Amino acid sequence: MRGDNEQQAGMYSYISPEQRVPADHPLRPIRKMTHEIFKQLSPRFDQLYSRVGRPSIAPERLLRALLLQVFYSVRSERMLMEQLQYNLLFRWFVGLNMDDRVWDATTFTKNRDRLLRDEIAAEFFAAVLALARTQELLSDEHFTVDGTLVEGWASLKSFRPKEQSSGGKRDEPDDPGNSDGQLSWPKTLQ
Repeated sequence: MRGDNEQQAGMYSYISPEQRVPADHPLRPIRKMTHEIFKQLSPRFDQLYSRVGRPSIAPERLLRALLLQVFYSVRSERMLMEQLQYNLLFRWFVGLNMDDRVWDATTFTKNRDRLLRDEIAAEFFAAVLALARTQELLSDEHFTVDGTLVEGWASLKSFRPKEQSSGGKRDEPDDPGNSDGQLSWPKTLQ
């Protein structure tokens, strides 16, 4: 029997984000580590923030979000805010409830700059790294490759000028990496 394709307008769930994240997920020990580090940094946070005025982004949430940005190679804070809008794992790790508003990227950046200026962020990241090292969560067996540096088979650099692909002679451009606009599809794509 074919299932129903009815779209749900609202979402009600009786399962918490804590229950949805698998018990063996790698972010669980890191979240626990950050909680311990934040206990130590709490007096410094109190000194950094005023007791009057509008509340800012909680520094604990901001620093956890920055960790996610590093772990998942999110290339901009605007994209990080987008991920926080709909990624349940990210919301759980940062400490946002399902109905909490995600911050504006500019507000996030200004709050981040405050933590960087007062070197609390550097202290936090150093503490996370040290704790991860003592708990043997780091490995030198892995390496990362920036995928933007890998040449794609259909990138602009794979296009060849028409005269070159048909065997005809032509003058070489001043910059062979940037052609003069006379491009044709590689034979594999024709």
